[in-house]
Amino acid sequence: MNERDSEIIEQLLVPSGFIPVSDMDAADLIILNTCSIRAKAEQKVYSLLGQLRRQKSRNPNLLIGVTGCVAQQEGNRIQRKMPHVDLVVGTQQIYRIPDLIENLTAQSGNLAAEITLSPAFAIPPFHNLLYTNTAALGPGASPAPLDFKKFVTIMQGCNNYCSYCVVPFTRGREISRPVADILEEVALLVSQGVKEITLLGQNVNSYGQTNAVADSSVDFSDLLHRVAEIKGVRRLRFTTSNPKDLSDELMRCFAEIDTLCPQFHLPVQSGSDAVLKAMNRKYTISTYLQQVESLLRYQPNLALSTDIIVGFPGETEDDFAGTMELLEKVRFHSSFSFKYSDRPGTRSADFADKVAEETKSERLQRFQERQDQISLERNREYLGRTMDVIIEGTGKNDLLHGRTTTNHIVHFPTEPGTRLDRGDEIKVTINQAGQHSLAGNVIAKEDDHD
Repeated sequence: MNERDSEIIEQLLVPSGFIPVSDMDAADLIILNTCSIRAKAEQKVYSLLGQLRRQKSRNPNLLIGVTGCVAQQEGNRIQRKMPHVDLVVGTQQIYRIPDLIENLTAQSGNLAAEITLSPAFAIPPFHNLLYTNTAALGPGASPAPLDFKKFVTIMQGCNNYCSYCVVPFTRGREISRPVADILEEVALLVSQGVKEITLLGQNVNSYGQTNAVADSSVDFSDLLHRVAEIKGVRRLRFTTSNPKDLSDELMRCFAEIDTLCPQFHLPVQSGSDAVLKAMNRKYTISTYLQQVESLLRYQPNLALSTDIIVGFPGETEDDFAGTMELLEKVRFHSSFSFKYSDRPGTRSADFADKVAEETKSERLQRFQERQDQISLERNREYLGRTMDVIIEGTGKNDLLHGRTTTNHIVHFPTEPGTRLDRGDEIKVTINQAGQHSLAGNVIAKEDDHD
């Protein structure tokens, strides 16, 4: 979500004459788009703001803004702690940033935090989001080329209120975007050369169900089918899903939609029913395993990833053993695992029986070491296979790299005289497997598609 929000902010600022620079010291405007899902991310924001104080002293005309979840959570406290910050903008106010900056410049002083969360908030129509506008950049300038893959926001907010999560407080209640706007945005992107679309939401599974401005007859599985019907969509992905809302209709999409990538991120968070109940996740390990079984029945080649929180308050060694047992049963291709940290305003922050920091660290290390072993074993299953890859760029040793439909990074050399560009679709035979990536040789470049 934050990556997409950053894209939107960049697009909105182009008509005001702002273009990205690679050197932060050369910037006239610096906006930190922040995350507060974990304490470490929030600490990094304040650390960077401290460093920017010196840059502001060297360049008093520099404008510094903070947006995203830390801005929503902290509000005016950011400017009390860091008086050199000019603007604090909440998650639902990013579309007002150009106007706020104009007002800021006119007033020659910092603005109060703009952090209102509105129950009637709606994502603006796609035509209000600029994708390219060369004229606005000024003489001799040109916009960055449109990427071959793009995020499309289909909903914002969350109604689940997991006991550890700040999202309902920083992003607001769930609201779904109109189907027509989503389809128009995808069609626009495809017309400009985008091949891969990722549909975004805090819980895409509940699209259209609550506080919806969308067609109430369309659920997420229906939306996937409609997006897939748009000519030119070569790859379709989505994130993130909550297991409690995972329907059989959605799981069937992996068998029914050819362009839906066989990769699924399904956060489980813990392998203990007791911990899941304390987290307010509203599903059990038994139901999760049944979902995994169904998913693999519909799409046997599915690459499954997950999220894990280690050391949730009250987590016993037996609870953690359940997480390790789940890892062995499912054998996730990859996972994002973190130590639990208290977040402001969440119910779990007030829970007793906090797990000692050293215990959390030890458990996290055990989980990650075993996950790395399984990831390597999983990746070795691809040896000898020929996989579809879209080129993303050049890495170490002048090797190109791209991504498979299963979301694996693949490194490969190019043959002398062969022209391969970012966004090209190729076929690669895998001959090496590591913990986090694959390697192989190009056997074919796919023809351009109508």
